Amino acid sequence: MATIWSDESRLARWLDVELAALDGWAEVGAVPAEDVAEIRARAVPPTPERVAEIEQVTDHDVAAFVDAVSEQLGPVGRWVHHGLTSSDVVDTALSLQIQDAGRLILEGVERALEAVVARADEHRHTICIGRSHGIHAEPTTFGWKLAGWAFELDRARTRILRALETNRVGQLSGTVGTYAQLDPEVERIACERLGLEPDPVSTQVIARDRHAELLSALALVATSLERFATEIRHLARTEVREVEEPFATGMKGSSAMPHKRNPKVAERICGLARVVRANSLVGLENVPLWHERDISQSSAERVVVPDSFLALDYMLDRFHWIVAGLVVYPDRMRRNLKASHGLFFSHRLLLALVESGLARDAAYRAVQTHAMHAWEAETDFTELVRRDPELAGRVDLDDVFDLDATVRQVDTVFDRLHTLVRKEEPVHV
Repeated sequence: MATIWSDESRLARWLDVELAALDGWAEVGAVPAEDVAEIRARAVPPTPERVAEIEQVTDHDVAAFVDAVSEQLGPVGRWVHHGLTSSDVVDTALSLQIQDAGRLILEGVERALEAVVARADEHRHTICIGRSHGIHAEPTTFGWKLAGWAFELDRARTRILRALETNRVGQLSGTVGTYAQLDPEVERIACERLGLEPDPVSTQVIARDRHAELLSALALVATSLERFATEIRHLARTEVREVEEPFATGMKGSSAMPHKRNPKVAERICGLARVVRANSLVGLENVPLWHERDISQSSAERVVVPDSFLALDYMLDRFHWIVAGLVVYPDRMRRNLKASHGLFFSHRLLLALVESGLARDAAYRAVQTHAMHAWEAETDFTELVRRDPELAGRVDLDDVFDLDATVRQVDTVFDRLHTLVRKEEPVHV
């Protein structure tokens, strides 16, 4: 990912655009084909140092780049940048970089998805307590929790694919986008060579709603990873301790406290998500430009687009590492499940009483009375109910207090998950 966004790669992509444009000029007969062939044979991307040296004089990076390329070529160098304006090169090359970087992001999402699905299958039947508002609610399974992550990652994959397709456009339309000095056929040929579609209307720049969509899609992936990482952090707390980040021999969790095994990588993911989200706001701010073109977006994009890709690429790698090596404590999950004294059966008991003919509010109040007693006295809810003849005589309490019955529908979700995994549509653009 760092290579894609390096100065060397940027200049190489600029040259790719210039050469594709020359192919178009040659094909329409406006530039001698033999000159284009000579340029292709001899032109190499200039070094960032040489471009920077020329830019000290030109105060214009693309002009410096054109001079640095042309000086290698002799008389045929006059055709480089023929009819083009800077944004033709910069925006089209940026589209190429986005496609390259997007493929790496998709690979990262795919690896993360595979790891989550594998661990979900492993813990399909590992019962744990589900929490709402941070408080014990009803049982679920750890695999069920992970299955939800998998579907979210699949949606992330779809969003990235859509945003990459939206940005798979190039422009060679000249100043203010009117083709005054260009033939639209040159643009078509060049974009075809580069694997892009011509932007239907560009106004010297490609409209930045495309890039805003991309940055928003990256931010959504980052935010999903933050959601997963936050869950891992909560489950890793000492009072909970249901999962733990991988901790290899020789690692140190703290410089001061030798006992510490902190969820520091999950915390790192959460922190970087804030950066990627903030960058998406810059993408939105870049959409309104003056008239046909200004370059207020350019300086910001040179920071936020590479940084968003770099941060998310790293986050996906670290998330895969966490999930693949995540230490899971099923026994602790069972202990935590029991910590609320069987209160998670309250809903099943309520429904059973309603089905037995008791009015809902009366049933609710009867169950709530025992639930509050169990909570405050730290005594077993199920035993309190069993000792209440009015309730025990109305319903089959063995059926009501059947833990396995609370997660009996888990296979429904996993059937859906495996359908997702078997999807045959292509993953990569």
